[in-house]
Amino acid sequence: MVAATAVELQESSPGIFAVRGSLTFATAKAARESGLSAFNAANSRELQVDCSGITSSDSAGMTVLLDWLAIAKRAGRSMHFASLPEQVQALARISDVHELLEKGV
Repeated sequence: MVAATAVELQESSPGIFAVRGSLTFATAKAARESGLSAFNAANSRELQVDCSGITSSDSAGMTVLLDWLAIAKRAGRSMHFASLPEQVQALARISDVHELLEKGV
């Protein structure tokens, strides 16, 4: 994977995560798997993901965020996104999932 297209998910404190990098078709599979591992290992039932570090995104990246919400919901956890980039918000409005991404689960 080329560094410019890499995506990272790091837990900065219990239940608080930051996603950084390009969240696109090229990184979606790895990002989904990183999320599964990180969220399963987290001890908190309430998860927050800071998305301010997303440098670019496409529909596959937005799908990863929606998938993370579904994973949290199935596990009986809450998840909220903070600082969704405008690019993600625009895709979410077009796809009619903006409210879900804003409110979380």
